[in-house]
Amino acid sequence: MNDTSPCPFCAIAAAYPAPSAPASSSTLAASVPTDATADPERVSPSAFVVLASRDVVAFLDILPMTAGHLLVATRGHVGIVGDVVGEVAREVGFWLPLLSRTVAKVTGVTDYNIVQNNGARAAQVVPHVHFHIIPRPETMPQVQSKSWTMFGRGQRDELDDDEGAKLAGEMRRVLREEIEGLGRAKL
Repeated sequence: MNDTSPCPFCAIAAAYPAPSAPASSSTLAASVPTDATADPERVSPSAFVVLASRDVVAFLDILPMTAGHLLVATRGHVGIVGDVVGEVAREVGFWLPLLSRTVAKVTGVTDYNIVQNNGARAAQVVPHVHFHIIPRPETMPQVQSKSWTMFGRGQRDELDDDEGAKLAGEMRRVLREEIEGLGRAKL
């Protein structure tokens, strides 16, 4: 991506508006698109959205390192994590644990990395703040160099549209359950 290219994460955020009601425990579920409204073809390339809250969007990586590789991005365009402030920072911090549990439950993989890169030299390909939740299955995918690249591009395959739709749908279902559990936990 170069400085003149439109930001793909901003396009996804624009295609999935935030819920109109203010954030509260009773309206958090409105941040999870329904299967009917989560049309991956709203943007190009397709986006398999799991969350569209006031300040955060989460969607499957289109070049996943493993199945279930989820990106958690700020809704507004911010280049590096050091520039994320206030309510946006709090909301990112709120959603990361819920989305991590969701990824673990859906993939059946309890070990995962949360990675956040800042700047091109740090392997940030899209200059928009985003976190990677990457499941680390017991058996790693076969890679040509016999090592797993954590940062940078590594060997990655494109996300299959049918697989993406199924996986995102299951993640939305489990995320709704996680949100329901918050109400029972009485934060």
